Amino acid sequence: MSLKSRTAVVTGSTSGIGLAIARALAAEGANVVINGFGEPAAIERERAMIEREFGVKAVYSGADMTKPAEIAQMIADAEKAFGSVDVLVNNAGIQHVAPVEEFPIEKWDQIIAINLSSAFHAIRAAVPGMKARRWGRIINTASAHALVASPFKSAYVAAKHGIAGLTKTVALEVATYGITVNAICPGYVWTPLVEKQIPDTAKARGISEAEVKEKVLLASQPTKEFVTVDEVAAYAVFLASDAARSITGALATIDGGWTAE
Repeated sequence: MSLKSRTAVVTGSTSGIGLAIARALAAEGANVVINGFGEPAAIERERAMIEREFGVKAVYSGADMTKPAEIAQMIADAEKAFGSVDVLVNNAGIQHVAPVEEFPIEKWDQIIAINLSSAFHAIRAAVPGMKARRWGRIINTASAHALVASPFKSAYVAAKHGIAGLTKTVALEVATYGITVNAICPGYVWTPLVEKQIPDTAKARGISEAEVKEKVLLASQPTKEFVTVDEVAAYAVFLASDAARSITGALATIDGGWTAE
């Protein structure tokens, strides 16, 4: 399942699911562009570690996912540095939990920009090169919330449902060019994003943080276990492989049975 000589751009990849995906693609031989916010020294450690462990090239882009011009420049810079962008993983995401009538307007705008619009801007920039080379893999990190809803997450659920529609539409447009477009729909994965939303969810529902884990998060997953970042990353590697060439437009669940109910 080698991705040697391929280049992958993974947004939101300085921690959590994105970092796991970037590392997994690098382990298969892909050069990677990592992106996201964080402490510069920590980001540099991760970048250098990818190069050292996997013998590939890794570069960091500080492109702001709320700024279309910076997103387009990130893709252009990657193509200039490596000659192509073969795998695009739109993973950047943020969360805010609040009742709809109290939901801050600026948070709505920010979540839609980062969780949905950034994927459009990156795809728009990457598709011409993929079409010219007649090979590409676009993988969008969606969520079980691309398929079902939960209370108090109006912006996040709206954005992830939007990702589902974007995935299907672009898949149909590029189907004859050797390009696949799929969305991975994880259930609750133990990441910094999930950890940070627990206090807000506890406040919104009037319960303890322990009860949030047991009665809100894992209540949705019949396995009663969090999905791991490595499991999601392995799914992404498969979707990037030649073995997955006939899978496109799919909303690929990895949710411990959540959406089976």
